[in-house]
Amino acid sequence: MSTSEMKLNLPVAGADAEAHAYFASRRRRVWRARVLPALGIAGLLFAWWAVVAGFDIKPFIAPSPGLVLQTFFDKRDVLLQNLIPTAIEAAGGFLLGNLLAILLATVFVHNKTLQDIFYPVAVMINSIPVVAKAPILVLIMGNGIEPKITIAAIVCFFPTLVNMVRGLEAVNPQSLELMRVLSASKREIFFKLRLLNSLPYLFSALRIAASMSVIGAVVGEWIGATVGIGAMIIQATYAFDSALLYAAIIMCAAMSGTFFLVIALVERWLITWQPEQSH
Repeated sequence: MSTSEMKLNLPVAGADAEAHAYFASRRRRVWRARVLPALGIAGLLFAWWAVVAGFDIKPFIAPSPGLVLQTFFDKRDVLLQNLIPTAIEAAGGFLLGNLLAILLATVFVHNKTLQDIFYPVAVMINSIPVVAKAPILVLIMGNGIEPKITIAAIVCFFPTLVNMVRGLEAVNPQSLELMRVLSASKREIFFKLRLLNSLPYLFSALRIAASMSVIGAVVGEWIGATVGIGAMIIQATYAFDSALLYAAIIMCAAMSGTFFLVIALVERWLITWQPEQSH
């Protein structure tokens, strides 16, 4: 092989090596993101089945995975009818709580006096257990959908408020000084610097709130409701229908996971300037 042919082959060999490294890295990411979680779920189901079968646990105490799966098919209409109200309450609380938290965080960043006054109040309200807040809201707002949405909103509110305030304040001082030197208005500084800087902090809180909103809706249904996953859990508990109880809990967990996944996908689509983390 001549010297010129060797020089031509060097870039090709380098490109092949880079492509091989890229696809190898991609396979590792797919393995971690899909295969490993699937193995974890399969291992959990196997351990569940092994404990129930090995200790001969009665079905009314702890049903087997097969019995729960059969309950999903036999009572899918009832489960779906109760899933829809809980999903509406959780989604409404998620939107309301996070919207209020973002607006209040914006006010706090631009007015430190209001932040000093009302931030401790928010901390105090958040310190009250949600099971203690729920009866108060039911007494005030009635037994409809409103208190459930409000409870879900309260649960979502504080984590988003804390992270949003931190994200809006954690701007690069040099970038902030540059914007001021260029005579940027407060509005321009907010939308072009503070808001973009706060998005990673915001989505970290939204991922938490996505799951917490479902918890808030279910707790609200425990206090007073005739429909919903929370009401079904209470009814199945008193009826010793453990298969239906487990099915309702798994459906609730699946809904929380779906909300979390949606937020994660929106974050990946919206925040494109952050480098992809390698594990």
